Formats: sequence, structure tokens, C-alpha cells
Amino acid sequence: MRNLLVIITIIILCSAGSCNKSNSLNRYVLIPVEKGYSKTSVNATIFRKNSITSHNDYQYIAYYDPDGYVTLGKRKHNSSKWEIHRTQYKGNVADAHNVICIMVDGDGYLHVAFDHHGHPLNYAMSVAPGSLQLGDKIPMVGKDEENVTYPEFYRLNRGNLLFAYRDGSSGRGNLVLNRYSVDRKKWERVQDILIDGENQRNAYWQLYVDRQGTIHLSWVWRESWLVETNHDLCYARSKDNGVTWEKSNGERYTLPINARNAEYAWHIPQNSELINQTSMSADEEGNPFIATYWRDSNVMSPEIVVPQYKVVWHNGKEWKAMQAMNRHQPFSLSGGGTKMIPISRPQIVIEDGYLIYIYRDAEFGSKVMLSYSDIWSLNQGILHWRTPPSPEFSVDAWEPSIDTELWHRKGVLNIFVQTVHQGDGEKSVESEPEMIYVLEIESKDKI
Repeated sequence: MRNLLVIITIIILCSAGSCNKSNSLNRYVLIPVEKGYSKTSVNATIFRKNSITSHNDYQYIAYYDPDGYVTLGKRKHNSSKWEIHRTQYKGNVADAHNVICIMVDGDGYLHVAFDHHGHPLNYAMSVAPGSLQLGDKIPMVGKDEENVTYPEFYRLNRGNLLFAYRDGSSGRGNLVLNRYSVDRKKWERVQDILIDGENQRNAYWQLYVDRQGTIHLSWVWRESWLVETNHDLCYARSKDNGVTWEKSNGERYTLPINARNAEYAWHIPQNSELINQTSMSADEEGNPFIATYWRDSNVMSPEIVVPQYKVVWHNGKEWKAMQAMNRHQPFSLSGGGTKMIPISRPQIVIEDGYLIYIYRDAEFGSKVMLSYSDIWSLNQGILHWRTPPSPEFSVDAWEPSIDTELWHRKGVLNIFVQTVHQGDGEKSVESEPEMIYVLEIESKDKI
């Protein structure tokens, strides 16, 4: 199985308004790794930052194996041969929140955080640059590290790292930021409380570092542990590695950000099937784009309104929102814990005037889906989507995560793919281990 290569060639027609040759012919390569745990979606949730990442000539991957051990792998780019190492650490894989996140710093050390859902910090580094062997668990700054959830790594300029996590619980939590310096070989606290839930609510965020180094942050508020209390979409950005923050118009925030002083990019009421923790990106001018979904209100016939994928973006002057696709299958979000939803939370990436939406929808057989459109059409109030063929197997409860560093450096899209299962409300589904893949998507001029 490890030597299997599935190659799918697809034609993508150019949209009205612009035609970029790098989006006219793509090659898909599905590269197997090995089988991993699949009874929950812990290996394939949207908030894995990152499941795969690249540094120099190598790509790294992390996942839980069938026995629940944190497992690391690496391969040379353009190779299908993986070096695999099962670490000494295990996670509570029955809880899909307890994901593994990885990033490589500028010196080549691998940083790993794992097994968090209101737990003390579980963090370790590789013993040497390029190594898959992890040292002992260590603290970062030693403060506010007893109740960690949603750990996320991001790479900053000069190979420094950003680490974001929630301190607290669902409906009662704050966003904390740490930064790692490759020069000083240590972590430091950037924000004790960047977004303050004021012990009444918490922010579910998505974060993106653009090519200029600007940190874009958007979030929904949640008023309790119940998903139906998600509401509104807010925004902030930082141009100095997280020290100071401003709104889209340049107005500086007085920190911490809270429900009263936040910039509201789009007002969305509670009970709108608004999902949390999706993704965002930015165009070459630094304008933010957010991918999410919710159900628009229809006072006359609320029962016929279907949750739809959305794009929310700032065009340099104002916030805009548009429906991304046209779905027909209704569903409703309520309760707590990991939900089994007929669609995934989406990823969005942007290159050369095109936006790419990555998702999974039961209406299309729960396959990995990619849809392309151009930003010119978006700003004209229309979307010309092209949805090419995809690998022909169901991924069930999978959500997309990508190699952000490979995308930043080379504009090559690699996606972590595994068929995973999930019972509603933190329940496992009896299933055999499933193969893990990296789905490579290369444009014609990069082949």
C-alpha cells in the first residue's frame, strides 16, 4: 500500500473576469502513509494546525496510530517513502478534541502539542533538528498552562513560532498567545488574555499569518457550552507578531478584546446553525477572507432554510458576505461535544486571484471536495465555481487540514486525508483503522 500512487488529472475551466494558467490544469496525487485510529475524528478535525508541515526539503506528518500513540513521520518532497516513528506518548483518542499539532521552527526542531481538552499542557520538542524522536514534556512559560484546549502552532518571520490556545472551558475561556524565539531558544508570553470571555463567554477563533507576516484573527462568540449559542463574526489583526492589535480600518484595540470593543465583521444571531473554528486566508493586498457556514433567517418559512457555506471578506473598504455553494440538505446544531454533521467545516486558501474552498458534504458522497472561483467575480457579487473530480471514496467525518508552510513557500496544496468516524456528542464508532493519505494538488506549471 505504501507505494500506491493514485493520479487523477482534472481540467478546471477559467472563470469570467480572470484566467490564471496555474489553475487551468491540476494533477492530484494521493500518497498513503499508514493506517491510523479512526473511531473518532481526532486525526482529522479542522483545528489541527498543523497535521502536516514542511521545512526545507522535508514534509512532516503527525497522527494517532491504531493504539492511540502519537506517531510522527517525514518524507522528502516528491517522494512517497515515509520514515515513521511511534513516540512514547499516548492521547485520549476517544475525545476528538485531543488533536496533535506540529510545526518546525527555523532551526529545524519539531514542536509537538497533543492531548488537550481542558488538560495541563502536553508539549515536547524533537531531540535534534530533523529528528522524529521527542524529548520529555516541558512547559512553555509555566503560567496558565493547567487548562489547555485547542493548541495551534503558526510560523512567523525568521522561523519564530506562535502558539495559540484557550485557557478555560467552553463558554468561559480566554485566548492566550505565546511566541518562540529561535535566537533565544525559549518561549515568551505575548498575550495573557488576547480575547476576554469575561467569565461569560468564549471566542472560537480561526487564525492566519499572511506572507507579509500580518496575523489575521476572526472568531465567533459562544455564550455557553451549547453550540447553538454561537453568534456573530468578529475580526482583529496584528502587524507586530501579536503585540498590538487593530481593526480592519487601522483603529488600535485597547486590550483585551471583549464583546463590547470587538469589530463585528458580520452579525449572526444565536440559533443560526453557525459553526465555530473554521479557517481564513488573505489575498496579496492583505484583505482577510473567512470560510464558515450558517443558516440565514427566514421568518416566513424557517423550516425550509438550509445551512449554507459562506465567504466573508473585506474588500479594503467594507465587509462583504456571500453564499459559497447551493446546498439542499437541512440539519440543525444543538448540544455540546463533538458533533457528527453532514458537512465539514471548510478550509479556504487564496492564490493569484483565485480562492479555493476545501470541504466535505454528504450531498456529494462525503468525499474530499475542492471548489474554485476567482476573487474578481466575488467582488462583482457573483461566484463562478468549478468543482473538479476528487478521489472516489467517502471520508465520513473528515475535516480538511493543510500544509500551510508548503502553501506559503511554493503555492503547492497538500491536504491531510483519512476516513474517520464520529458519534454525536463525543461518542466513538466501532471501526477498523483507516489509511492516512497526503493529497497533493499541483498546478501544471509546477509539475
